[in-house]
Amino acid sequence: MKYELKSLTVDEKCELLEYLLKKYNLSKKLLKNFLSSKRVLVNGHVQTKFDYKLNIGDELVVLERVIMCKKIIPIIYEDDYLIVINKPSGLLSISNNSSELNAYNLVSNYVKTKNKRNKIFVIHRLDKETSGLLMFSKNQDLKNTFQNNWNKYALKRGYIALLEGNLSKKSGTIKSYLKETKTHYVYSSSSGKEAITNYSLIKNIGDKCLVQIFIDTGRKNQIRVHMKDINHPIVGDKKYGNGKNELCLCANILEFYHPIKKEIIKLTISIPFKI
Repeated sequence: MKYELKSLTVDEKCELLEYLLKKYNLSKKLLKNFLSSKRVLVNGHVQTKFDYKLNIGDELVVLERVIMCKKIIPIIYEDDYLIVINKPSGLLSISNNSSELNAYNLVSNYVKTKNKRNKIFVIHRLDKETSGLLMFSKNQDLKNTFQNNWNKYALKRGYIALLEGNLSKKSGTIKSYLKETKTHYVYSSSSGKEAITNYSLIKNIGDKCLVQIFIDTGRKNQIRVHMKDINHPIVGDKKYGNGKNELCLCANILEFYHPIKKEIIKLTISIPFKI
């Protein structure tokens, strides 16, 4: 499925659906479908709420029939073998629902614009709410090489997060075993999958704090659960805290050994959320 991109700079304050109705000669039902299928981005973030309040100057991208391009999702690194993108918060890494917008489909569409026979493979994933560096392979053998030897080739995985409250310790390590309920809620237990999270304080900011996090294991919701465990949930976390807005968690550092080029690739992106 290929899509076309339409980008607008908001010129008046109003609700999102109201603005879309003014700018597009489309039915309210169809525009609501665009929102529910995650095909509308505001300032680089997927937005599904029809009553979301727009401000003058906001950048609005409507993915009518979506083609991957740097204006939608920045490509941080690309060679003949790999692509690393900066995934926005609110976008799934991959989905079983072919009509739902996700990073895999965007990158797949992008490589097919160069050659329709090109394919793409997900090497690892990020939570839907987590933004940041996400890596894909252009062939299945390389994907398998990474996944079968992840700890060997993924040298450093760093996340930056804004937490509720002030940390008294400048650094620490959290170790626990994680389990998941039938409702997909992850929690620390005396048994389960081992999870190790290392954190260091960058600075306290009012009643919040900014931390750099490095993980030794890549478990589902690991960082979010561990920050809750130390009573400093991530700002914006609706699942493990009291958040209402965007999750302030970004995979900002990725350092890996390139199995084909035989070199270390170091990638870093800036903080996407307000502090």
